[in-house]
Amino acid sequence: MIRIVNVFFQFIDLMILLRVILSFFPNPINPTISSFIYDFTEPILAPFRELLERFIPRGSWPYLDFSPLIALLFLDIVRVIIVRLLYGIFW
Repeated sequence: MIRIVNVFFQFIDLMILLRVILSFFPNPINPTISSFIYDFTEPILAPFRELLERFIPRGSWPYLDFSPLIALLFLDIVRVIIVRLLYGIFW
């Protein structure tokens, strides 16, 4: 069970990192894959983007999006909490 949780969070981390890499290229090589990555990660990143915009107005950092960084940190904390809870249940 713990392995499944870790693989799940690693997959999400990979998708977010791929989105960051794709953001550097204006014309994606494969639009279907890039569309899937954007559609998969947007529900994860949108709340963090909105939260950041409350504290730091978008005009002060127009080309930088820190939401992937905040999302990765938050997801890692959630993963650690879930894994520790599972260790407590199964051990």
